[in-house]
Amino acid sequence: MAIDMRYLFGRWDEIERKLKEKHTFLFLDFDGTLVPIATAPDKAILSKETEEVLKKISENSKHKLAIISGRALKDIKNMVGLRKIIYVGNHGFEIEGPKIKFTRRVSSEYKATLAKIKERLSEKLSKVRGFFIEDKGQTLSVHYRLVSKDNIPFVEVVFHETVILHRVKDRIKIKPGKMVFEISPPVEWDKGKVALWLLARQKFILKNKGIFPVYIGDDVTDEDAFKVLRNKGLTVFVGKPKISYAAYYLKDTKEVIKFLKILSNLNGQNN
Repeated sequence: MAIDMRYLFGRWDEIERKLKEKHTFLFLDFDGTLVPIATAPDKAILSKETEEVLKKISENSKHKLAIISGRALKDIKNMVGLRKIIYVGNHGFEIEGPKIKFTRRVSSEYKATLAKIKERLSEKLSKVRGFFIEDKGQTLSVHYRLVSKDNIPFVEVVFHETVILHRVKDRIKIKPGKMVFEISPPVEWDKGKVALWLLARQKFILKNKGIFPVYIGDDVTDEDAFKVLRNKGLTVFVGKPKISYAAYYLKDTKEVIKFLKILSNLNGQNN
């Protein structure tokens, strides 16, 4: 992975030039990127200020906007509430937007495995305060952000003991996030592959006109996108600099909004 992550606003002149030259395809994670990480998924609320700048960007033909999240599609659509943009839910297993509707099917065996894991984790960890499972249909998010520090090692041990056999037999994929474990189908499909697919689709629509991809995210699941887009566009990690495939970083969600405001004004009026 790259370790030479640079502060985005420290290299603004060269970045601004690239943003002005081409159409931009903006990929934005939600939790930790557009809104601060909340104690529970339903407590994350998009501010009016952020909603307005996203709306402005979506109405400019120089920009294409996609919200790419681990949340269920219905959930992320309700959270953002904008038309004319692409919504990517469940890390890419559900996609919906103007002239696009896609759901990656999963096998009945996988669904049965997911149900079994959910049932066993719920039984084993029922007495652990703060632990909860978010069932998103095609994936599960096992949250322990609200679990006391003393109980976190126990939760982690129980989780890995419960899923290890299914993981070894390639029945599921596991990805750790920020105080959460993501369980998804055992297929080669992630935020990076989704971004490349949407990018190729947009290039076809624009008849191969120059498109500059911009991907902003804060979590482990965003690294797949940072990796494939690093040499194609602008990849931005949100948070303290760390080892990452992202080339740049912004300090927090406030700086993300600052960047979006600048971007929304770069190309003036809609084309």
